[in-house]
Amino acid sequence: MTENPSVPGPRRDMAMHNDWWASGWEHVLPRQGFPLTMLIGTASRPGFSGSLDDLLQEIFGSHRDVIGGDLDSALTFSWPDEEWDYEEAPEGREACEASRWEKFGAMPTAAGFPVPTTVRDLSELYLTRGPARREETPEGTRWSMPAALPLPGDLLPLDTELTKRLDGIRWTMRTGPLVNTLINHLVDDPGEPQEILTSLDRLGAATGQDADGVRLALAELAESGNAQVYRGQDPADVERLGAHQRFRPVMGWEHFHETRMQLSIAGDDA
Repeated sequence: MTENPSVPGPRRDMAMHNDWWASGWEHVLPRQGFPLTMLIGTASRPGFSGSLDDLLQEIFGSHRDVIGGDLDSALTFSWPDEEWDYEEAPEGREACEASRWEKFGAMPTAAGFPVPTTVRDLSELYLTRGPARREETPEGTRWSMPAALPLPGDLLPLDTELTKRLDGIRWTMRTGPLVNTLINHLVDDPGEPQEILTSLDRLGAATGQDADGVRLALAELAESGNAQVYRGQDPADVERLGAHQRFRPVMGWEHFHETRMQLSIAGDDA
């Protein structure tokens, strides 16, 4: 079967900003925030120039439906053709959308900006608030994004609940790989010991992490109730442990296996 050249497929060199997941924007913006960020991220690479409308056609090709079809498509928080999960959201699609819009709309309104209702509006908000930049050059319109995406709370007033949620997500993404590395060592080498006498530098040498990484992993295990850390018979303050100081992590393996899911971040997918 030959491909229709007037309806091309997506570019193979599409790029997503590495900070998208860690920043927490996917929990703030309508669903088109992800493909819009991918579009601008790809357009920021060498060899791309032009209007966002033209770049949408060039980069996404026949898969423009992921963004709604074109830049004037209405923003939504759910896929219109997806089967609704009434167990997760028993209020139904319309009520859920209305609730999400109420919360989202309050943020740009409080910041003094109009609430975006289309993908094009959202792209203009990107340009206004900093996640994207546009420059007219002799070679055409060039797009760029900062090396580090601003956090949602840096640009929009977030409520306390959302702020706490995003802080938790970022903490988990930061500590999850560190915890997994430490747990894998304790499982594979000592064989899930109830407790061991060790130090930050010893654990670091065994896991290939530095002392600060091990300290973060231990702090997360202690915070989540999966371990207790002692010096002698007294509880130890993990944050104050010196690299060479001996301490005893006492593991709660039953609690760990019952409650913890490993955070897996595949570099090829990020």
